[in-house]
Amino acid sequence: MSTFSHTINPHNGGPMTVVLQSSRFGRIEIPSDAVLDFPTGLIGLAGTRYALLARSEESAFVWLHSLDDPDLAVPLTNPWRFFPTYEVELADEEAQRIGITDAEATSVYVTVRAAEALEDFCANLRAPILIADGHGHQVINQSPDAPVRAPLFEKAAEQAA
Repeated sequence: MSTFSHTINPHNGGPMTVVLQSSRFGRIEIPSDAVLDFPTGLIGLAGTRYALLARSEESAFVWLHSLDDPDLAVPLTNPWRFFPTYEVELADEEAQRIGITDAEATSVYVTVRAAEALEDFCANLRAPILIADGHGHQVINQSPDAPVRAPLFEKAAEQAA
């Protein structure tokens, strides 16, 4: 069963939007130029075509939703919202391999592990997702200060203790 389809623009005959039938969010129309290709996939996940979904530009969290699997959506966040001193360190060869040439033109996200209690939410700072020119790549951050499970809400955790 296909989880997405193209809507044709009758004026130029080209695709205008991609329609995603999400089990979590229902029917969503996504501009075709907003579809992200992950040529080497994502660690532990199937598929190579995804889209970022957010309630608004100011949302602290977004969903990276698979266009191949209507059940697969991963919460992400911009790491600098929670970790102002966060750094992504890549070897020059790795940056070259994935085609990252301009750090300023690259969006960086980290996956979020949600939990029942706010103090148990954490972010994976070790394997950030870099997005540039319609392509996404999950990389291994070489920075020594990039844990796999960094608490997102440390103040809530301190208050709970």
